[in-house]
Amino acid sequence: MAAAAAVWFLVSLFQPFAGPGQGSVIVEIPKGAGVSRIGSILARDGVVSSAFFFEVRALLEGKNGQLHSGRFKLKRDMSYAAAIKALSAPPPAVIAVKVVIPEGYTRRQIAALAQQDALSGSYLAASQRSARLDPARYGAPSGAGLEGFLFPATYQLSAGDRVQRLVTQQLSAFRLRFGPRELRRARALGVTPYGLLTVASMVEREARLPRDRPLIAAVIYNRLRRGMALAIDATIYYALAQREGIAAYARELTAPDLQLDSPYNTRVHAGLPPTPISNPGSASIEAAANPARVPYLYYVAAPDGCGEHVFSRSYARFKADAAAYEAAIRRNGGHLPTCKRK
Repeated sequence: MAAAAAVWFLVSLFQPFAGPGQGSVIVEIPKGAGVSRIGSILARDGVVSSAFFFEVRALLEGKNGQLHSGRFKLKRDMSYAAAIKALSAPPPAVIAVKVVIPEGYTRRQIAALAQQDALSGSYLAASQRSARLDPARYGAPSGAGLEGFLFPATYQLSAGDRVQRLVTQQLSAFRLRFGPRELRRARALGVTPYGLLTVASMVEREARLPRDRPLIAAVIYNRLRRGMALAIDATIYYALAQREGIAAYARELTAPDLQLDSPYNTRVHAGLPPTPISNPGSASIEAAANPARVPYLYYVAAPDGCGEHVFSRSYARFKADAAAYEAAIRRNGGHLPTCKRK
């Protein structure tokens, strides 16, 4: 037993099979931090697997008190030796970061990315209002924030930059992609530009395939013209995320969720939700500005698990499509089947 324990200890300490690490993570080492605290920070951020073994390796290599403070760009799952080597050199003056914002992310989700990419300040605060864009000019109600206007793209910044810089770049990118043409299309469709942006935000959260975007937009406009409730579950998810945090997007909706007392519950309240429910990309803005010319009023996910939706104009057909979807889930143990198309 003692021999086995010794072997385990030495393997854990010297990591003969450890690789160079993967991905990237920006770590802030406070000034004056000792090797024990540094190890705890690295373990917390996933750079090394054990604070204890990191400290032991640093002591064995005589690096106690010689590791630098500052901001470092490291990798996840680094060996102790590689992490010690990286921290033995002074930190770089500037660390370039790519802030990759997926289409359809909300302010709260982008805030988590900004923190992960070591931007400084509160993104939620910075993205609430800006002198660079007034939502009221697009027909938004008084007091509306910037949800929907924060264009999703890849932005080149530096670790430590203020979040206001990211917001400024996002708003500039939005203005380049939402201009006079979209304003004219909003008038033609009978909505405000803010309404068109809100439709785009729902299309972004609902569509999984490009072909579905203009079709989903058409369903939304068709239901609005008829005074029907939109019944879009993505708006309920947005309301839940406002209350529970972004983890709400990872769970299934429950029956009580569908009756949620919120102006974003488009199953209960007719018309558009009060604000956009995401920040849409160009494709969804294009779909909202140019919906398909179809009579559909309903859609549901197709039962084959390939991501597309099935559209219909009658409630009876919709019920049959929904039943097929639910049957496919039951047959597959509560999950959609894996798409078998090539």
